Amino acid sequence: MRFLIRFFLSCLLASACFAQNKQVGPPKPAQSIGELQRQLEKVLKDTNTPGLSVAIVHRDGPEWIAGLGKADVAANRSATPETLFRIGSTSKGFVSLSILKLANEGKLSLEDPVHKLVPEVWFENPWEASDPVRVVDLLEHTAGWDDMHLREFAKDALGMSLRQALDYDHHSRISRWRPGTRMAYCNSGPAVAAYIVEKITGQRFEDYVTQNFFEPIGMKTATYFQPASAMLTNLYHSDGKTPYPYWNILFRPAGAINASANDMAEYVRFYLNRGSVNGTQVMPSSSMDRMEVPTRTWAARQGLQTGYGLSNYWSIHEGFVYHGHNGGVNGGLTDMAYLPDYGVGYFYSINSGSGVALQRIGQAIRSYITRDLTKPIVPPTAALPPNASEYEGWYEPDSPRMEMTHFLDRLVGMGKLRFSGGQLLATSLVAIDATFVPFAGAQFREVPRTGLPDPVPTVELLQPNEEGRFIQIAGGMLTMKQIPAWLPITEMGFAVWFLLAVVSVLLYAPFWILGGLRKELRRPAERAIRIWPLAAVLSLIAVVIIFVSASDDLVTRMGNLTVWSVALFLATVAYPLAIVGSAVSLWRAPKQGARTSVFIYSMVVTLALLIAAAYFAYWGIVGLRTWA
Repeated sequence: MRFLIRFFLSCLLASACFAQNKQVGPPKPAQSIGELQRQLEKVLKDTNTPGLSVAIVHRDGPEWIAGLGKADVAANRSATPETLFRIGSTSKGFVSLSILKLANEGKLSLEDPVHKLVPEVWFENPWEASDPVRVVDLLEHTAGWDDMHLREFAKDALGMSLRQALDYDHHSRISRWRPGTRMAYCNSGPAVAAYIVEKITGQRFEDYVTQNFFEPIGMKTATYFQPASAMLTNLYHSDGKTPYPYWNILFRPAGAINASANDMAEYVRFYLNRGSVNGTQVMPSSSMDRMEVPTRTWAARQGLQTGYGLSNYWSIHEGFVYHGHNGGVNGGLTDMAYLPDYGVGYFYSINSGSGVALQRIGQAIRSYITRDLTKPIVPPTAALPPNASEYEGWYEPDSPRMEMTHFLDRLVGMGKLRFSGGQLLATSLVAIDATFVPFAGAQFREVPRTGLPDPVPTVELLQPNEEGRFIQIAGGMLTMKQIPAWLPITEMGFAVWFLLAVVSVLLYAPFWILGGLRKELRRPAERAIRIWPLAAVLSLIAVVIIFVSASDDLVTRMGNLTVWSVALFLATVAYPLAIVGSAVSLWRAPKQGARTSVFIYSMVVTLALLIAAAYFAYWGIVGLRTWA
């Protein structure tokens, strides 16, 4: 799956960005496969990544298929082109292909309401009467559902059927906004779509895919299930030595495939040849075109064609426009992408969770395959839309992937839009004046820090509706809602107050604790109004320490009832209890003879911590049970 191995951090960054995530400049392009191999082997060594599966493919066949490094460190087993790697969410493409095949056969429609096809699958949509969740919403991630909860990620689903998996825990499948408006990545949507395939065909989904896609495409060793250990790579922790156990993913259609570089070379070629394999049309070229175009978000309906289609999304690197999908599981990351207009694509997968390795490998491969290609023509800059000034102001993220991190997303992701010199400038905590230029109508293209503007638009200023004024960015994959200026200013003011309170308590505590060792400096009347705020701050620090300490095996430790998850729960309960203790001690303090200055300081700190506690409670962070 395109899973959040560090889910708090990943969601935070995804929501904070006003612009597409632009990577640093690419390395000097390798001029030969030998030179590229040396570059990739250096990345593996520098990032402590054991092994790599890689393929570079053209329409007429592969240029390079290889395994580099180690598939099994302890056994000193090398990775080869036959070694099976976990491809994570890249698996989702086969769900969309299966649905499109059934649609082509007249057995369903992408516009069919899901309740009509599988009424036995539970989900909740307050707008079902007017805006039902449709099959297309499951594949374009526009159902409005929360992503899988940690409990679902942590489930070892060995032997479970897809129906049993869907019944295991359905609480994440609740539409948080009107379906077909915003995109929020959700692993359970493709799983429900796969169950529709099972119900219509009478076949287990994995068997249907093997018969209709793996075998015709030539993916001879690809499998959704755990293969023999001699064929499979181990997946490793950050030390590059400690393997993860095999993960029997709850929703196999969303991210369970094991595939070799040989398998994935054929899969990339299948896209480059628009559904044809050795002259046989496995899927109509129109279906391949449909996979690459989003239709359901507000931005897509206003004409923005970039974004997330049917398990296939656009990405822009150094002026080239790619299609494809990436993936991630515990200890494994994958990227599959192709340039349809140039007839070349690539696949690579590593057996560690190193985002740095994933990025550097991708940069090296893309630099190599595009070294002699002419970049797409960059269209001239258009004029600003006449109503552009109406979109100036503050915005907050309005389409969180995981509701658990919504409280962080909205704070860190807030940003401000303004127009200057015929350009759109976006400022947030992670981008100062990210620049976009008009493309046509209400669409804008990003201008990287170095280089020309992107060749295609990725931002759409949306027509106001009954919910307010919005923009959708990154090809509609992130929705931002316009908010009144007083709201972010107030919230940032409270955030600064809260941070100052926390820092001051930590700086002040050593002095009064050490002072209390001397009898003449002891002030019993002030003890409680000092201790309780410190206890509250220490409980917050405990939350951070517990989470960071558990992060190397986050799914298992937090998705199950463990010492880690219980400790996190207790720490999130201790914080508000300490605040209550602080408030009670302040109420009693004047009667006990506390000094005015100390009383006022404790009151200011307690109030800041109390406001934060109320905010955490509103977003469900108090008493957080990650295993539930």
